Amino acid sequence: MKPFPRLPFALLVVALALAGCEAEQAAPSGPPAATVTATDVALQPWSDTLEALGTARANESVMVTAKVTETVVKVNFEDGDLVEAGDVLVDLSGRVEVAGLAEAAAAYREAQQQYQRQQQLAAQKLIPAGQLDTQRAAMESARARLDGTRARLSDRVITAPFAGVLGFRQVSPGTLVTPGTVIASLDDVSVIKLDFAVPEAFLSAVSAGQAITAGSAAWPGREFSGVVTTVDSRVDPVTRAVTVRAELPNPERELRPGMLLTVRLFQPERQALVIPEIAVIQVAQRAHVFRMKDDGSVEQVYVSLGQRRRGEVEVVEGLSAGDRIVVDGVVKLRDGARVTEVAAPAAATADKAA
Repeated sequence: MKPFPRLPFALLVVALALAGCEAEQAAPSGPPAATVTATDVALQPWSDTLEALGTARANESVMVTAKVTETVVKVNFEDGDLVEAGDVLVDLSGRVEVAGLAEAAAAYREAQQQYQRQQQLAAQKLIPAGQLDTQRAAMESARARLDGTRARLSDRVITAPFAGVLGFRQVSPGTLVTPGTVIASLDDVSVIKLDFAVPEAFLSAVSAGQAITAGSAAWPGREFSGVVTTVDSRVDPVTRAVTVRAELPNPERELRPGMLLTVRLFQPERQALVIPEIAVIQVAQRAHVFRMKDDGSVEQVYVSLGQRRRGEVEVVEGLSAGDRIVVDGVVKLRDGARVTEVAAPAAATADKAA
C-alpha cells in the first residue's frame, strides 16, 4: 500500500487559517443592539420654586361683642349671612333709652330756641350780654347731653364694622348680654392672607411682588394664585426662618381662615439644561445618564442634578447643550452598549408636549 502523501507545511497553515475565519464568521458577533428612544439636551426657561406650608387668614376678622349690660331686643341676622359695613346686627335698645334720647333732643331744641330769642333781644339792647352768654352755655350743655345719650344708645345698636360673612349666631332675643359677650364672628374673606415660613438661607430670594400658587386638600387639582406682600422684619432665632405673607384673591369664598395650604414661591425665570426625569438612573447618592456616541454605542455619564418639576429635572453638571441622551430603555444598558434608536410613540410624545 502506498503511503498517504504529506501536505507541505505552508499549505497546512493556510488551510487552518481559512477554517478559523469560517468559524469566526459562523459564530455570533455579540449581543444584539438594544432598542431605545433618545432626545437632545437643550436650554429651556426654568423658574426655581420654594415650597412651604402656610396658614390662611381672613383679610379682616373680628369677634362682634356687646359693650353694655342689656337685654337683646332684636337679632337681625342668621348664621353665615353676608353683611355690609354699617348693617345693624343686634338691637339692645329698650324703651328707657329711646325715651331718654327723645327727652334730651327736646331739651336741646328748647335751649336752642331760647338762645335765638335772646340773641335778637340782645341785638336790640333789651337784655344784658351776660344773660345771652348764660343761655348760650345752657344750649351747649343740652347739646352735650343729647350727644351723650346718642352715644349710649349707639352702644345698644350693634352694627357690622366692615363687610364680610358672619359665623354662628351666639345670642337670641331676650338674652342678657354683658360687656364682652360674643354676638358672632365676622370675617372678610374676599382676600385671603397666607402666612408661611421660609428658611433664612432663602431670605435673599424672597421679596414683595413675587408670584405664588397655593393648593388645598379641600380642592384637589386647584391652584390659587397670589403675590407676596410682606416679608417679616425678624428671623425666628429658634427655627431660623422668616415669616412671609402673601395675598390671594378669593371671590368665590372657597378658601376659609385657618386652612392649611401648600405654597409654591416662584423665582425669576432663567435658562437651564433640562432633561426628562425618566432618563436619569439614581444609585445611592449618584445619578447618571447614557449619552449617545457617533459609533452607535452609549457611554455612562455621571451628572449633578438641580431642581425638579413635573417630569423634568435640571442638570447642573455633566452634560452640555446638544448632547443626545437615552430616554427610554436605560434600564437594560451598560457602558459601551450598542443601541438602535427608534422614534418615541405618538402617545408619549403628545403627553410630553402636554
